[in-house]
Amino acid sequence: MIHAEGLHKQFATVHAVNGVTIQARQGEIFGLLGPNGAGKSTTIRMITNIIHPDSGSITYSGAPFSDSIRSSIGYLAEERGLYQKSRILETILHFAALRGVAPDTARRRAADWLRRFELSGSERRRVEELSKGNQQKVQLIIALIHQPQYIILDEPSSGLDPVNQELLRSILDQLRDDGRTILYSTHQMEQAERLCNRIALINKGKVVLAGTVQQVKEEHGGNNVAMEFEGDGRFLRGLPMVLDANIYPNGAELALQPAATLNDLLPHISGQLQITRIERVRPSLNSIFIQTVRRATGEAIPATNSNSITHSITNSTT
Repeated sequence: MIHAEGLHKQFATVHAVNGVTIQARQGEIFGLLGPNGAGKSTTIRMITNIIHPDSGSITYSGAPFSDSIRSSIGYLAEERGLYQKSRILETILHFAALRGVAPDTARRRAADWLRRFELSGSERRRVEELSKGNQQKVQLIIALIHQPQYIILDEPSSGLDPVNQELLRSILDQLRDDGRTILYSTHQMEQAERLCNRIALINKGKVVLAGTVQQVKEEHGGNNVAMEFEGDGRFLRGLPMVLDANIYPNGAELALQPAATLNDLLPHISGQLQITRIERVRPSLNSIFIQTVRRATGEAIPATNSNSITHSITNSTT
């Protein structure tokens, strides 16, 4: 378990981390979420002892940071730190040696990880020859090759396409099931919703909501509608029963007035959009994230009904 209690960090006039308390338990993936500049990376750098907090405490399974704990951490930084001219296998073996992995063991593990990340046959290629996504895979291998108990990942899916994001998810699921403690920092809410057991959302250096994904969605439940359609849905923001709207190229998530029903909404969209799916849902983590950050920045967001609605309707008309 990683337990950070009351962390503070000030840089000049910026209070980057302001009283953050989080706890990542063994056998779970804990999501540290927030917009860019919220304080996530600063929090992670304090947890990994790269920088020291001005105040607060950090323990690993009840013990303070030490050299033995350092060797049991697998850390993926947001910024890439690979030697561009080095060959892939040489790079992996170099970092494995720094972690105290015996050469034969390192070669065996490297071959296994390269296979799992679909990089077999690329061992002698130089890092600079790889795509951004494949370089990220190499960094992930480096973070995992010494079989760490504590895995700390800062934006690990950066550069990965959807297929490789799914591959990463399956690997992290297995590591969680093996009893590892995983701290996963991201601003991509869809990934966090699918992957994390519990989350904390940081904004402006403070934790503004926390709990299991299900708890967070229940606490912020509202009269929400998810839609998929063909057409231009931008007009949905201006409908009288719509409090807030996240519009995507082929869909939308709408927060409706507390008393509004689908029957109120449908006449306004009939003939303007070709609806392929519409359902009443709890708000997505992405929607909660956007509304929470907007409130914190002072942008007015009307309150939504706290009742959870799970009734769904599917419409496949053409």
